[in-house]
Order: sequence, then structure tokens, then C-alpha cells
Amino acid sequence: MSAGFRFRDYVPEESPEKGFDSLFKIFMQLITITSGDVAETLSWLNELDKQYGLTDDDYGMGDFIEDLKKKGYIDEDPQKEGAFNITAKSEQQIRKSSLEEIFGKLKKSGQGNHRTPHTGQGDEQSTDMREFRFGDSLDQISMTESIRNAQLNHGLSEEFMLAEGDLEVRENEHKSQTSTVLMIDISHSMILYGEDRITPAKKVAMALAELVKQKYPKDTLDVLVFGNDAWQIEVKDLPYLQVGPYHTNTVAGLELALDLLRKRKTPNKQIFMITDGKPTCLKEPAGGYYKNSFGLDRKVVNKTLNLAAAARRLKVPITTFMIASDPYLKQFVNEFTEVNQGKAYYSSLKGLGHMIFEDYKRNRRKTL
Repeated sequence: MSAGFRFRDYVPEESPEKGFDSLFKIFMQLITITSGDVAETLSWLNELDKQYGLTDDDYGMGDFIEDLKKKGYIDEDPQKEGAFNITAKSEQQIRKSSLEEIFGKLKKSGQGNHRTPHTGQGDEQSTDMREFRFGDSLDQISMTESIRNAQLNHGLSEEFMLAEGDLEVRENEHKSQTSTVLMIDISHSMILYGEDRITPAKKVAMALAELVKQKYPKDTLDVLVFGNDAWQIEVKDLPYLQVGPYHTNTVAGLELALDLLRKRKTPNKQIFMITDGKPTCLKEPAGGYYKNSFGLDRKVVNKTLNLAAAARRLKVPITTFMIASDPYLKQFVNEFTEVNQGKAYYSSLKGLGHMIFEDYKRNRRKTL
């Protein structure tokens, strides 16, 4: 007799789930889009309630707001009567929700999507599995997975059989420490043309921060934003991040990223840059800004390429996630990537989280 599963059709419930938990999931999504504005979030939630009947006579929106206060997710603004702010508990929950949303989808991808030749003997175990190969030590074998494979491959009988092909080995990380700087473009183009590009970027940043904290505590992650200037932000500030009336000063972002990485003593260093446009701005030494949004300005481009080369000399690869598909932008990004010897992805918003997580995991396994 062989092990197996019995399947049946899934019939979803006709009426939507009601109560605190279902409303809280929607609240978490909306609070990210509204950059932490509780009043705007609750206003949207009320509109959704009118349209889709999210509450009933047993549990209303007033009950939900009271529960948010009791559970410590919001508190009253001492400066404005009747106004609320989200708490540190909410900030952490938003990061956790982003991690579950993005990394949960990533874990469902097929086995083997993140194998690389750079895994090997190290001091930190990976979650990745592979088949047994000659030379692997016995302590690397995952007995649970191997026995499960034997049962599936040979069936359940009185004589248990375990063949070499049933054995699975848990990979070790080649390097256990990586320092990453995540650069997020907050120029005005991130909300142009009716497309919200900043919310997915925030979600990816929050999910990556939570992943590093939970799974790779030896790693460091610094987050910075760049518009006309560049400045570092704390992870707890990510839910409140907003786009401004800015140009794109990629040079300032790269300079700050390299400064942050110089202070890190970890062996692996890398920069992830999320942007949707070309560099259009520089800070002038004498003060003020040099700006040109029309085409690729040679002065701005040359300074950007010089920093790409400087990062290469420091052995800091830059991975660019370009949320745009204009041919002339691709040409610039290709040149930037070639100078740095890094990587570039032309991403839709839908696939952004998947690519960043896969790239982060791959880069941890090799000396950069």
C-alpha cells in the first residue's frame, strides 16, 4: 500500500468572514497605502463596509475601533482630540504581514528555484534541500525528509527500504553575514500615471527587514530613501513613507549607501536599488541643485556611472530593480550594471518582492 492523499472540491463560503480578524487584515493593507494615517484608513474601511458588508449587527465598525485600542494597535493622539496614531505594535505587525504576504508566496515556488553552486560548508544552515551527493557528511542528511521520500518511493511494507536516491541533504550557507543597503526612490514619478509604485516598494522593504530580523539575525539591513537628497530612515518609519515633489538624485543615494557600508565589517556587502526612473538631479557643491528631467543628462549620468565604478572597486555589487520598461532607460541601466558588474531586473510591481527575496538569498551564499 502506498501513501497518498484524498482530494475533494473546495467550495468557498458564500458570505464574507466577519469579525476582528477579517477587518484587521484589511486594516493592515490600508494603513500601508495611507502611510500610517489612521483616520483615512478607517474612512476607507467604512466605505468598503458599505459596499461589501464587512460588519453586521453583532460586530460593527465601532466595536472594531474599540478592539484596536484595547489590543494596543492604535492610541489617541494627545495633540488632536478624537484622532488616533498607530503604535509600535502596529508597526511590527505591518512588517510581519508584509513578510507573510511576500515570503509566503515565495515559499510556494517549486523546489530548486534557489539552488546555486555557491552553497557549501558553513556555520549557518539553510532551509534549502538537495539530493545526496558523494562526499556529503552524515550530519548533513535530513532524516525526516529522507524517510518520507523512502515511503513515497517504495511504499509501506514490512521491510523498510532506504536507497541512496531517497536521501536529502540540508544546505549550509557559505557565508553567514551580509550587509545590505536598500535604496528606495521617493521621487514624484513613483505615483505618476495613476500607478501606486511606492506601496509595493514599502511592503518589500518591510518584509525584507522582518526576514533579516527573524531568519538572518547576523545580517544588517540599512534603508535609505532618495529624491532631491538622500537620507537614512529607520525600519519603524517605513509604514509612514511617502512620495514627495522630488527629482531623482541617484548619486546622493549611492554616496550615502557606500558610506553606510564602509562602517560595516561584514564580509559580504551589497546595494539593492528600487527605482522607476532615470537620475535627474545632483547637489551642487556651492549649494542648490542641478536638475534636468528631459532625457539622460550627460553630467548626471557620468557622476552616477562613476559611483557605480567606485562601488565595484569596493566589491559592492548593486542590484537595480527598475520598475519601468522604457528602452532608453534600459540602455542606461545596462551601462550602469556593466560598469558595476552587478545585476539589473526590469520588474513589474507584482514580481518585485519575489525577485528581491531570491536575490538576497542567492547573494548570501557567495563571497561578493
